[in-house]
Amino acid sequence: MTDMQTPFVAKVVVHMGVGEAGERLVNAENIMADLTKGAKPIRSYARNTLPAFGIRKGQPIGCKATLRGKKAMDFLEMALKTYAVENVLHTRQFDATGNFGFGIEEHTDFPGQAYDPKIGIYGMDIIAVIEKKGTRTARRKIQQKKINSKLHVAREESMKFVTETFGIEVE
Repeated sequence: MTDMQTPFVAKVVVHMGVGEAGERLVNAENIMADLTKGAKPIRSYARNTLPAFGIRKGQPIGCKATLRGKKAMDFLEMALKTYAVENVLHTRQFDATGNFGFGIEEHTDFPGQAYDPKIGIYGMDIIAVIEKKGTRTARRKIQQKKINSKLHVAREESMKFVTETFGIEVE
């Protein structure tokens, strides 16, 4: 396999949905900044009004951070160790383009995080985007081009990459 055909982790997106603004959202942002080692979380806002949940359109309801490069790999390794206790991911967690995601129910499962009754427990969603070199040519603004089908990451390739790189079994 050539260097252009080798998959890599392009980015990792960490999302914490709180459902309300205020102190809980600030706590979630602080936890995320601590877990992602300094990556500044940005707020996510409600797209629609949901009266049953007391959410208005435009209200901040969560936060997210995008990690790239070495920070992304380090965080993903730590998150996979936390999530995959039995070193197993399921095939349904991978999409057709090779990306995969999983959720962690408690932030206290991460090493170095202790339970604080003042803060509470927060869960998070983690999405990893797997790409090959050269895929940027399809997204760039200047001289945008179609890419060869060999540069698309298939679901099976992504599963193989996760197994080889992180030692996680995919069932």
